[in-house]
Amino acid sequence: MNFSDLGLDDALLRRCESQNFSKPTPIQEKAIPVILEGADLIGCAETGTGKTAAFLLPILHEMISRPQPGIRLLVIAPTRELVSQIEETYKQFAPNRFRCVSLIGGANINRQTEKLRRGVSAVIATPGRLLDHIERGNLDLRMIDTLVLDEADRMLDMGFLPAIRKILAKLPEERQNLLFSATMADSIRTLAYSMMNDPEIVEVSPQNKPAHTIDQVVYPVATSSKTALLLDLLESNDFERVIIFTRTKRGADRLAHILIARDLSANRIHANRTQSQRESALRDFKGGKTGVLVATDIASRGIDVDSVTHVINYDVPQAPQDYVHRVGRTGRAGNQGQAITLVTPVEEMAMRDIERLTKQTVKRIVHPDFGSNGAMAGGNGSFRGSRSRRAYR
Repeated sequence: MNFSDLGLDDALLRRCESQNFSKPTPIQEKAIPVILEGADLIGCAETGTGKTAAFLLPILHEMISRPQPGIRLLVIAPTRELVSQIEETYKQFAPNRFRCVSLIGGANINRQTEKLRRGVSAVIATPGRLLDHIERGNLDLRMIDTLVLDEADRMLDMGFLPAIRKILAKLPEERQNLLFSATMADSIRTLAYSMMNDPEIVEVSPQNKPAHTIDQVVYPVATSSKTALLLDLLESNDFERVIIFTRTKRGADRLAHILIARDLSANRIHANRTQSQRESALRDFKGGKTGVLVATDIASRGIDVDSVTHVINYDVPQAPQDYVHRVGRTGRAGNQGQAITLVTPVEEMAMRDIERLTKQTVKRIVHPDFGSNGAMAGGNGSFRGSRSRRAYR
């Protein structure tokens, strides 16, 4: 099937062609016709499958076919990075007359208010900042045709359910509702059926499984040798573009400083960094100026870079589902990727929980310089080996 077979507006088809979108992904092929019919939809697919275009293209088709003033589309997403990603995709496809605004914390609220006053057709927002604008009377939501909750499972994990319920109470009852989620827990189903009218359910891949394009490996390592092993992997291999996940913000700062001290081109992204710092770090990473991005789970669903070659879990995530979202940053858009997890003895149980969730046994690799117990030869945990500085300079 081609995009031209889906009944989309010719202007959208031309924009798809300009973005090298020739054939729809499975989620796009199944979701677009349902959305074009005006039905409510629950979409469940693994990360990196094209969910954003799956809802934006048919919504824009309706906006083009039936133009009217006011805010027509409201998209709610859990993180600033994901909002920015959706906004970027919207601008790629939407005609210029259908302006949009992103409403996120950490950005200047007065500038956002001014954009709203000038008039927009679409609002893409995080729940907290959206509520701020609603309470200030900055938003007229009476003309909204379509509500999209993206990464709904992550929003519930982050405690946004009360905010979402407040927002739902402000929306017109007659609207189309679309909910997209990488997992479909009972809490997601409860939310979906409380706000939807006989929704269609579209699932295109097994839940809680990384994409088949991702090669997953585990390196057992002693706690004292974990940083040394990471440096050895980075400096002994030609990794092109790497995201390293840590469990804490402090850990991300510490690790980024170590990498920079080793002459690796690295930056970091987490909740304590300012919005401009986060945008700059992500822009440099996407543009290839930075080869390594150290991140907390705030980025596990908010980074859309097709050419990430490796994801390294420096810390095993506490929630098994977060593993699927982290490693989903690589192996995107049909590309091959590798996910490496460094597992200390105390993290082994968490890794087994991940394997039970995904129903996959991840291959263990014993590094020759660290031995079967993961301790570096010499025992002090400091890295003294030779370095290759070809990558990330």
